[in-house]
Amino acid sequence: MKKAKAKLFELTILFCIAVLPLNVKAQGPDDPEDTPIDGGLTLLIAAGAAYGVKKYRDGHRKNEEEIK
Repeated sequence: MKKAKAKLFELTILFCIAVLPLNVKAQGPDDPEDTPIDGGLTLLIAAGAAYGVKKYRDGHRKNEEEIK
């Protein structure tokens, strides 16, 4: 169980390292019409994915307890 949590943590950190630099820009566009919509959208998607994984694991754990 600890190995699975460690692996999940490592994958989460790797994902953050790979994706977060894509949102960082030195300067924004000159025209406000060209402003990107992504105002933390990537973080919201990552949080939703993490929540989904947690709910899946909790449900899987509950099913295993019911079987025993």
